[in-house]
Amino acid sequence: MNLNFSRLCRILLLSLFLLTTGCRVEYHPYDTRIEGATNINARNIARIEAATTGKRMIRFAVISDTQRWYDETELAVKSINRQEAIDFVLHTGDMADFGMKAEFERQRDILNKLHAPYVCLIGNHDCLASGERVFKKIFGDPDFAFTAGNIRFVCLNTNALEYDHSSAVPDFEFIGNELTSIPEGIEKSIVAMHAKPYTEQFDNNIADFFQQTIRQFPALQFCINGHGHNFCIEDVFEDGILYYECDAISGRSYLIFTLDDNGYEYERVAY
Repeated sequence: MNLNFSRLCRILLLSLFLLTTGCRVEYHPYDTRIEGATNINARNIARIEAATTGKRMIRFAVISDTQRWYDETELAVKSINRQEAIDFVLHTGDMADFGMKAEFERQRDILNKLHAPYVCLIGNHDCLASGERVFKKIFGDPDFAFTAGNIRFVCLNTNALEYDHSSAVPDFEFIGNELTSIPEGIEKSIVAMHAKPYTEQFDNNIADFFQQTIRQFPALQFCINGHGHNFCIEDVFEDGILYYECDAISGRSYLIFTLDDNGYEYERVAY
């Protein structure tokens, strides 16, 4: 009788322990079960396109390489929120340092404080370990495009080195499909990426072909990239198409571009 009672007590105590500790289970850092909002890019693209329909002037901010610099990213969000008439924010990649789920979730939660909708490209660090799978769940496809006013934004995965040059990076099939399905009313275009041509990440065997291909987009204004961590403007192919490289967020600056019928201008904002 006493043995049965003792056994029952042990079972009850074990059950209570499991119930009270179940909520504190820690998953592997490269687990891909996402907590919080997912499909961010698609939802925010819908907001961008709805809010900019018919607009002739588009104003957007660019940030990049926010990995591990959470405080600086928080400050950037506050600074951008103080700017006037920002239509959207473009993040050119490297939210994570090691491709861990927690890194993406923390960055997403900070960026969700932006007043304007935002979209994120994939960076080379975002591809590490299970990072690409996490990126796809939280943000969406690594290659995507959207329209803001009369401008088509084409956002590309250019991190070929992370795929050992075994996958279609850049994806010319995606680019070709975009070229043959330009939405009505598009008068200009901008191409964004994480790593620009002739960096170690890019598949430089096809760099010239890449440039020739993206120049087919309507009135290509310029290209935007991150990865280098230092602001610069470079005419990479000496063809008049400028590549604007955004500082890493550790540099406590971001870019603002304004485009209208008279052309475009940019501003480097320190905060």
